[in-house]
Amino acid sequence: MLEDSIDNGKTVLITGGTGSFGHTVTRQLLERHDISEIRILSRDEAKQDQMRHDVGDDRLRFYVGDIREFNSVERAMRDVDYVFHAAALKQVPSCEFFPMEAVRTNVVGSENVVRAADQAGVSSVVCLSTDKAVYPVNAMGMSKAMMEKVAMSYGLNNRTAETIVSCVRYGNVMYSRGSVIPLFVRQLKAGKNLTVTNPEMTRFMMSLANSVSLVEFAFENANQGDLFIRKAESCTIGDLAQAVVNLFQVDAQVDVIGTRHAEKVSEALASREELARAEDMGEYFRIPADNRDLNYKIYVDEGDRTQQFFEDYDSHTVDRMTIPQIENLLLTLPEVRAELALAGLAVGSR
Repeated sequence: MLEDSIDNGKTVLITGGTGSFGHTVTRQLLERHDISEIRILSRDEAKQDQMRHDVGDDRLRFYVGDIREFNSVERAMRDVDYVFHAAALKQVPSCEFFPMEAVRTNVVGSENVVRAADQAGVSSVVCLSTDKAVYPVNAMGMSKAMMEKVAMSYGLNNRTAETIVSCVRYGNVMYSRGSVIPLFVRQLKAGKNLTVTNPEMTRFMMSLANSVSLVEFAFENANQGDLFIRKAESCTIGDLAQAVVNLFQVDAQVDVIGTRHAEKVSEALASREELARAEDMGEYFRIPADNRDLNYKIYVDEGDRTQQFFEDYDSHTVDRMTIPQIENLLLTLPEVRAELALAGLAVGSR
């Protein structure tokens, strides 16, 4: 837990902290730990003001700025002990239309965060990534894959660095901003059919609480350049839609609208190349950085003969949840339980 990994009286910076992840980890830190200060660095002052009123804790400090601008990051990073780097452009279609914006935020912005953390003497930085970074086919995934490389290269180029920089990678965070589940709920409440891009698409599903637990695990266990993945089950988007319909006990149809720009039919949390060197830690995989230097002889003479025997950790091939299992997972989400209560429906497990 975070209270075990972050010492008392420390200062934490959360980039992009007004998002779903930032709200959750902020509340956990403030409720469970004797934290000195939490800084939120983001661009949207309206969301900051809303978060200030929602949380209502004077240990929370807000910095208006953009991770694209090094001076913004440097100012917020002074005297910080730990960094959660969550700021990113995350929408696949918008990144397809504006790929250089994804590069400026997800790549250059991340380099600014790592460089500023190094200069400030931060103890640990955890960068949040996505399954779309594995074999990326879209600009968003490509930019997040480059973010991971930026994070890992820090250790390769700073062998004696005191700042530990690591990454976590996860799939769809349920009921976060951009999740399809809130859209489904809004459509049902409005008496509309559900819109689904491709019902046979599979995605990894993770609760917001589990995504925070993954970051906690990274803080507790990270070595320089490590990448952590939480094992997860998957489901089809069609089954997810049906599970939502069942929970809300409505007679709604599913309208298939077609795959959006650059979407994959399935996603992978880890590639076969990564799994060839991964450490199985129970609920998690640790994928250490490739710490070889630029002596290319070892690439030619000392290859890995076992790598070919691994498969990708893909949403099409891992255990797939049934509709009742998806319903039970949805019922663990406070937001879904609240919506069901408003609708006068029972919220017990199925």
